[in-house]
Amino acid sequence: MSERVCAVIVTYNRKELLRECLKAVLSQTRPPDHVLVVDNASTDGTPEMLQEAFPQVEVLRLPENQGGAGGFHEGMKRAYEQGFDWLWLMDDDTIPRAKALEALLEAARLPLDPRPRVLASRQLLPSGLPHPTTAFVNPTDLRYPLLWLRLRPRYRPIRWALFTSVLLHRSLVEEQGLPHKAFFIWEDDLEYTARALRRGLGLQVRDSEVIHKSASKPYISATTGENRLFYGVRNRIWVLRSPAFGPLGKAFLALQLLFGLLTYLAFHPSRKSLQEIGRALRAGLTTSPC
Repeated sequence: MSERVCAVIVTYNRKELLRECLKAVLSQTRPPDHVLVVDNASTDGTPEMLQEAFPQVEVLRLPENQGGAGGFHEGMKRAYEQGFDWLWLMDDDTIPRAKALEALLEAARLPLDPRPRVLASRQLLPSGLPHPTTAFVNPTDLRYPLLWLRLRPRYRPIRWALFTSVLLHRSLVEEQGLPHKAFFIWEDDLEYTARALRRGLGLQVRDSEVIHKSASKPYISATTGENRLFYGVRNRIWVLRSPAFGPLGKAFLALQLLFGLLTYLAFHPSRKSLQEIGRALRAGLTTSPC
């Protein structure tokens, strides 16, 4: 019996992007066995659009907006409880090309030991250029240079991935639990996949491509709406305190955070910015996502 796949798509007030995403998911050369949309209490007519245009899709409507982290937590929980072998996770701004899932499943069957359990698509910007923040190599793992030589050019070993077209095996939920809801937005996927890959194997699959119509990084964009600056900083501190990375990985992420904050302050040099960063740092150091 072939392994069954559930696509889990988290959405919030972006019904036209969601429509485009669902059309692409349902048109795959190897379609998922089930599609679950987690609606974060959208108010833009998303429920009505889904009922009218995609009656075959299961909708899990949350009573309030729980962010991407809460949405993936609830969606993965539902898909796992329904017995699916693989969970194909993405946001509503992810548009998979026709062979995206087929290529991920082909990679999952590679005769490797250990078996890859995190498989990420190659993400592209709407312009067609590679997306800058999608999946990352672990330079400190001595297995990776040998794997790279063996698997290139179709596959690339990775240390973590984002929830923008990533295929996770159900055994990860059994071992790692679910993503932490408290992250709300940003870094929940990094922490979860990095924790899963601390001892396991993940691959980026060249032939699995998606268009990621993403927003800017939290350090650059204005702190409007759900306060992306606060979540970006606090959540990165949470990642640095988690067991997902060793010392070298944490040093890299800390330097990345420092560079991001300096860049943000260069564009927003104000007392308010410093106060918000201080509030986020305190929250990251004095609270925990679990």
